[in-house]
Amino acid sequence: MANIVASAYCVVLAILLVCTRSHSGTEARKWYKGIGTNVTLPCETSDRNTAMIWRFNGEAITNNEDHILQGTDLTLINIDTLDSGTYSCHEKLSESMKNQVTIQVGNPPVPPNVLCRSNAYPDTFYCTWQLSTPTYIPTEFDVSVRHGDKEIETIKGANHKNRCNIKFTEMFSTSKYTVTVTARNALGSRSSTISFNEISIVKPDPPEIIEVNTIPDSPSRLEVKWRNPLSWPEPDTMPLKYFLRYKPVILDDWQHVEVTDVPFHTITDAYEGKEHIIQVAAKDSEIGTWSEWSKAVHATPWTTLDTGYKPEEKINNVSEILTSTTPSVRANRQNDSPKVESSMMLFLDSLSVYL
Repeated sequence: MANIVASAYCVVLAILLVCTRSHSGTEARKWYKGIGTNVTLPCETSDRNTAMIWRFNGEAITNNEDHILQGTDLTLINIDTLDSGTYSCHEKLSESMKNQVTIQVGNPPVPPNVLCRSNAYPDTFYCTWQLSTPTYIPTEFDVSVRHGDKEIETIKGANHKNRCNIKFTEMFSTSKYTVTVTARNALGSRSSTISFNEISIVKPDPPEIIEVNTIPDSPSRLEVKWRNPLSWPEPDTMPLKYFLRYKPVILDDWQHVEVTDVPFHTITDAYEGKEHIIQVAAKDSEIGTWSEWSKAVHATPWTTLDTGYKPEEKINNVSEILTSTTPSVRANRQNDSPKVESSMMLFLDSLSVYL
């Protein structure tokens, strides 16, 4: 009985497949074509004299300068991404489909832009890559990393397809790391290779300002405390130094202070009664480059109007556009010229506080 049921099921399935194929005429195929090319689609019928009609995503195609109908063939001229879709050829009278092709229009990849950085030295570094020109079609990336003559394992990012993580093989190595990223799709492939010493890519994540305190009876002081980035694995053996910058909201120029060894600093030249923006950056004490600036904290020094004052700590991005994201040595030598230039404005503002 079971064999009879199974046989009947196979017969029904075969009939359904035959009916499906006879209704659709042919199985759909997918072509990848380059932007700006011409494509000719044959109708694949044995009778070239039979009247045919071409459809694009179900809509009938008319003969024009972009779509040339010649016999039973269709030629697409100078195609772009708007021409991506499904093309099908049908007998005009019976609507029987003779051919169906899905075309996806795009570009071959250009050489990827590759960037490598270590925010977790000396444990790991990561590399990211991107294409300066979109491909519009599925594109895969292959990554190869070598340290000297040795191939190193890469771990693709779980949430980022254009990123991989790599473990350092040894500390303070003189051998260079070589990273090659190959972009590949149906229209071609291109590669980029970069080489670097490990110390040149060390760049911590920004620290986090966790506290800004006013000091009673000290209208020009603010105590700032921050913590190391959580991604920095060994702050005791690989200590960081810091770069603090601050300014009143009403001024454009920043004051800068370099801090070593400790994650805190007392600002002693804050403007009385003025809301300040405060940020901090970090760097390995000996190698690498400065981090980006931390998220901004807003705070106002103590004033005589304060009673049980609690510092305003609005931790958010600075509302203005910051023209510099990386600290510079030159910035650390700035003098107090902004204060002199703005003294009259600040003096008048200060009078309003006490009146």
